[in-house]
Amino acid sequence: MSKKVFAGLAAVAIFAAIGLAAKISGPASPAYATEKKSLNNGNTYVGSEVCKTCHLEHHDAWKKTLHSRMLVDVTVNQDAIVADLNPEKIRADLKKIEKLKVPADQIYIPKKEEIKYTIGSAWKQRYIVERNGKYFIAPVQYNVDSGRWVNYNEGDWEKRPWMEGCAGCHATGVSLEKSKFVEPGVGCEACHGPGSVHAALPPKAIYEKRATIINPAKLTEGVAVQICGSCHNRGKSMKDPKVGWPLGYLPGKALEDFYTSTSYASGDDTHVYPDEQSKAHHQQYIDWKQSTHADERVTCITCHSTHKLDGSSRTTTHQTEKAGSEQCLTCHTPINRTMAHSIHSFSNCVGCHMAKIVTSAESGDLHSHTFKALLPKETLANKANPNSCQGCHRHKNEDLAALQARYDALVTMPAPPAPACWHGW
Repeated sequence: MSKKVFAGLAAVAIFAAIGLAAKISGPASPAYATEKKSLNNGNTYVGSEVCKTCHLEHHDAWKKTLHSRMLVDVTVNQDAIVADLNPEKIRADLKKIEKLKVPADQIYIPKKEEIKYTIGSAWKQRYIVERNGKYFIAPVQYNVDSGRWVNYNEGDWEKRPWMEGCAGCHATGVSLEKSKFVEPGVGCEACHGPGSVHAALPPKAIYEKRATIINPAKLTEGVAVQICGSCHNRGKSMKDPKVGWPLGYLPGKALEDFYTSTSYASGDDTHVYPDEQSKAHHQQYIDWKQSTHADERVTCITCHSTHKLDGSSRTTTHQTEKAGSEQCLTCHTPINRTMAHSIHSFSNCVGCHMAKIVTSAESGDLHSHTFKALLPKETLANKANPNSCQGCHRHKNEDLAALQARYDALVTMPAPPAPACWHGW
């Protein structure tokens, strides 16, 4: 074959390839032009319904979690209200409470048609109403487990706008400037960041799409855990002290640049015990920071899952991989039942190391997350400090000094025997 013939065939092949490629890809579609335009408008929140179009299984798993039900639009789903808003029943419960800031018969009780959103339903439920274009949490709360109504900021509830106090952790894509949010509840973008650019890219742009969204599983542990800590926390915004959530924070950033946690040392004896353990709900990150788990980078997602693809994301109340102490035993293999671990032969790690000393709705309905066994001597030193032992019905009314003495006797190792003499070998 001559060089001219070979060159001619090569040229034909090249032009054929170009033609085939053009036929396959086609001209740029109007839809893609729109996509490219939106890429230039900055990254914004789009909502979990958009995420669902590509991540259906993740979305379905997330829908089973408490995150998806944190804030529910009552105008869309009236069944979100779990309690009967009977004023007689509510006021009867309120009259049983001592030291109300407003007399029980004067506390505002919302009518069903006045409620815009519900907050929660696992332990308690609160109700958002609108006043002069702003949202506020009504001053009554329904405790689900006990079935009773209690007061909530009844003295000044109309001076506590929900957007500033709570919205950033109850909703996704919150804008204080516009007094709006994109999605009720803790949606996909609450943990993965705004997703408009990610969603606008075509499905085949795999690597570009990965680069435009936050995947907490691929972040370093120290940064990833702060995503959870942005809401499982209590404190004040570093950007605006009137705001109770980390204003301006985005997943993947350093939380402490946007938020400062509360503490007993800072004067908060309402939400924190004198030993700096959490007394109130949604403060797991404050506890965890004090734990050995934090030192060893055992983080929230080591034990909890926010969505799983095997259908088991909601097999336990707290979205853990295993139930109760079985979760602990996935890492902590018991070798023997001696010393302190001989107290309870049923391997109840959680009972001692995650004592129920935290209150969400009723006293002690949530676990501590410092993972420390709280000994009687800590309560003996300061009566305001709780201990693990008295959280158990068996030891509830026992003498603390006697309990501590029994513990000390168990953990005291006998002196080792003198070494044998092997000089004869």
